[in-house]
Amino acid sequence: MNIVHHNVDRLDLNLLTVFEAVFREQHLTRAAAGLFLTPSAISHALRRLRDHFDDPLFVRDGKAMRPTPACARMAPDIIEQLTRLRATLQRWGEFNPAENRQTFRIAMPEAAEVMLLPQLTALLNEQAPLVSIVSVRADRRKLASALAGNNLHVAIDIALPIEASVRHRPFLEDRFCVVMAARRGAAADLSVEDYLSADHVAVSTRSVGLVMEDALLLDSGYSRRVAVRCQSYQSAVLISEQSRCLLTMPKTLADAFCHGKNLLMRELPFDFPPLRLNLYWHANSEADPAISWLRQICSTMQSKPPLQH
Repeated sequence: MNIVHHNVDRLDLNLLTVFEAVFREQHLTRAAAGLFLTPSAISHALRRLRDHFDDPLFVRDGKAMRPTPACARMAPDIIEQLTRLRATLQRWGEFNPAENRQTFRIAMPEAAEVMLLPQLTALLNEQAPLVSIVSVRADRRKLASALAGNNLHVAIDIALPIEASVRHRPFLEDRFCVVMAARRGAAADLSVEDYLSADHVAVSTRSVGLVMEDALLLDSGYSRRVAVRCQSYQSAVLISEQSRCLLTMPKTLADAFCHGKNLLMRELPFDFPPLRLNLYWHANSEADPAISWLRQICSTMQSKPPLQH
């Protein structure tokens, strides 16, 4: 491979916006739609970038465009610099939410979507009707790089070990409850013995490892039998309704998922700590008025108690 051209001043910076979109979407048509360009314009821009860097940059894999090793290695740094440049340029002008057309990418667990996304959508529709939001599930191991590279604008998640460059603050908290089929005829209060002797359904996106409830039980010297492990609370609620399995879940989710179903909700017979969520963002974005505004919107959500009794 030849040495990459060093004439950076000859590189059209608009091409880097195309590079960022293709790297993020890994799909030409979606990248074109996000930039309001035609697929042929995206292809032409990629040809110019390939000539400049003397690298294919992306190779076709079915309908997807996968980055080459060199592209995957350099893209996060390039995108981070673009993020800083945008933040600098944006500070020169006044940020007007009512006229902004930005797309915000927010990471949150699938379960949290049910609690948060409807409220967030309503707030954005009221204050920034032209803004779009994309909710995604983030790889927690790569959260810092995703926030630094502008692949994510903010993230909402449980307490995580994070790098110093990632800022965070408490967002909201919820408590656990127990859901069961109404035909079980449980008493008003669920005893420790009833809970531990029952079969349980647990929710996790991982195939192995302790879920949060089991880790908390072990801390108290208890264990339970998990008969079914599934990936979503929607499935777990249906399983609980149609079986004798108990389901331990956040109270707000139970209020949302169990409405109209033949289910009972009971208090946990253990003193579990509440489930706490944090709001995360990158230090690079602290001066960005758009991201600051988004964090403020999230704080507005925080001020509305998520628990419904």
